[in-house]
Amino acid sequence: MSRYVSMLRGINVSGHKKIKMADLKKLYETLACENVVTYIQSGNVIFDHASLDKKELKKTIEKAIEDKYCFSVYVDVRDKDEFLETFEAHPFKNMTLEEDGAKILVTFIEDNPNQEKIDLLRSKAHPTEKIIFGNRAFYMHCPNGYGKTKLSNAFIENKLKLRATTRNLKSVAKLCDLLSA
Repeated sequence: MSRYVSMLRGINVSGHKKIKMADLKKLYETLACENVVTYIQSGNVIFDHASLDKKELKKTIEKAIEDKYCFSVYVDVRDKDEFLETFEAHPFKNMTLEEDGAKILVTFIEDNPNQEKIDLLRSKAHPTEKIIFGNRAFYMHCPNGYGKTKLSNAFIENKLKLRATTRNLKSVAKLCDLLSA
């Protein structure tokens, strides 16, 4: 069995694409997932599965959600090691999780963009915002808060031409704790 985290993009936001976490947990269990744990209403799910194929797991989860709820959702699936490495690689170590964890964001992207798209996204950031790219993820510091930046998931996907989902660093840290439990 391998340990995974999946992050659903855009569920339970402003009353759209509603999925109760208890129902989502049951859905994952029907897909042969074990030790399923959900974290907050934004669609974070930790689970064990016999498959080693993250792309196949992603497709299976996306199809099951579409079949059950009649809407499509982008699902990012990472294995435990990859997720922990993404967290450990965050470049804002001089800031504290308690004070800045909601202003530091990790955007998980389906692939690494080319330099032209990276430069384009950076050019759209507010001068006080920092964007640092990693492996299939990038890190943002939005000192005015994520609600005030124009760097929303939709904006990011439009500029990078990649699917993405974003979590604040506090949530990513908690998911790391749950993955390691």
